[in-house]
Amino acid sequence: MLTMMVLYGHPKDPAAFRRHYEEVHLPLARALPGVSNIRVSYDVHDVQGGSPYFAIFTCDFDDAAAYGDAMRSDAGRAVGADVPNYADGGVTVLTLGSD
Repeated sequence: MLTMMVLYGHPKDPAAFRRHYEEVHLPLARALPGVSNIRVSYDVHDVQGGSPYFAIFTCDFDDAAAYGDAMRSDAGRAVGADVPNYADGGVTVLTLGSD
């Protein structure tokens, strides 16, 4: 299994971020071929109570090949093209493999 994790920095307008994310971006992400177990959290805190992140998105793919296929698909290109429309606080994308 491969997990994709997306860490979003604090946006200038949190309400606008959330609205666009939930109404536009998440439907695009759900259309990715092979995606499963989509999770989003806006309740992001480190152990001291702060956080450099506003939101964290995670989802799973069967393996690295399935992830690559999804990102190269039309749906994957649409997801990537949408990010600048709402993520003005910065974004970090990580992949986590499991054995």
